[in-house]
Amino acid sequence: MTIGLASRDLPDLWQTLGHIDAVHGLYYLLMHGLFDIFGTDVVVLRLPSVLAAAAAAGGVAMIGLHLAGPRAGLCAGIVFVVLPGVQRYAQEGRSYALVCALVVWATYALVRAVERDRRGVWAAYTALLLTACLVHEFAVLALAAHALVVPRAMRRTFVAAAVGVIVGLAPLVLVSMRESTQVGWLDATKPDEYAHFALMVGVALAAVWIALAGRRSRPACERRLVVLGLGLFLMPTGLLMLLALAKPLYLERYVLYGAAGLALLLGAAFDQVLRRGRRIRAGVVVAAVAAFAALVPTALNLRTPASRSDDMTALAAVLRETVLPDDGVVYLSVKRRAWELAEPRPAPGMDLARARSPLTSHSLYGTEVAPDELRARMLARHRIIAVASPSGVTVEDSAMARVKRDTLADHFEACGKRTVDGSVITVYARPGRC
Repeated sequence: MTIGLASRDLPDLWQTLGHIDAVHGLYYLLMHGLFDIFGTDVVVLRLPSVLAAAAAAGGVAMIGLHLAGPRAGLCAGIVFVVLPGVQRYAQEGRSYALVCALVVWATYALVRAVERDRRGVWAAYTALLLTACLVHEFAVLALAAHALVVPRAMRRTFVAAAVGVIVGLAPLVLVSMRESTQVGWLDATKPDEYAHFALMVGVALAAVWIALAGRRSRPACERRLVVLGLGLFLMPTGLLMLLALAKPLYLERYVLYGAAGLALLLGAAFDQVLRRGRRIRAGVVVAAVAAFAALVPTALNLRTPASRSDDMTALAAVLRETVLPDDGVVYLSVKRRAWELAEPRPAPGMDLARARSPLTSHSLYGTEVAPDELRARMLARHRIIAVASPSGVTVEDSAMARVKRDTLADHFEACGKRTVDGSVITVYARPGRC
């Protein structure tokens, strides 16, 4: 999707953002500039995320170093880079690693601002967090975590900075609210997502207990690290999950920067344990090595196409193998048409529902013909290839979607089905022609 949109001419991209995906507009503009300079290439697509994840890891280490010492900072940075979520989005051509890096460095600027209370540092904090919010607006939830570590004497300054961020973000929020149908595909947050978050909260609280154990009186900066880490991990994700009870909005990647908070807590816990006796240190080292070794299969899997929920390259290859020149193609889920953004070589056959392409319609997936015309086009075919989302994903229920499903059910029979990562391809033919 990033390649498909960021590769468009600026006027076309600007018009598209006026209709849809404005929330990612700044990221697409950045990638458009990089593609212009270095060419449209997978390396150029992914390298910004790799560099952003590295920058975020450095920022996490700097926060730990500043608040709890070099060992805590080093441990926090190492923990951050091995977290599966960080590894996944460090290699994807999307904005989430960049948002994470900006939030982390805004957090570091806040830590320094709380200590120095200088206008320049507060301005840097405001600029970094506002930029993060303009790249993805859910970065604004970091303000709730940041508020926890601001001393009473500086609350007025912090509120002024927060207001600056919110005011600067407001135009993007207004535009994205008009495009709210874009997230209409999101399902309600699943019980296993709540269970996973609860499990990680338990890990975070255990890290807090270890980090604060040993001495009754901890230095103020170490206590601030614990409060900051816990807030950064809990509050953005918790708030988004609460919002999701009213409207499905939660995806883990939207608050990827919460991983920085968990890394800070675990880094502080490792630091506290390593201060103790030699036997305990040896046990912790063994446990840490075992934990990292257990993550190796996950890390390796994250670097394979099988880890992608939407492998559009694989979908494109299967369609070119399956579709014959006289076949019609019907996308039961319009989102499946996204493969054309990454693989512009069309498959044989005809996309029966298409009216205008994504480029000419200034949209993500193009526009479709009227339901009656689509039905007539489908009935004129002897064989149709239907592309759908996998089971368990929200099924579209528009008039067009119903025409597609009903026409296939009433006038065709399924001859075979093939599942590709993120898509299900079914071959339909007239009765008796399979």
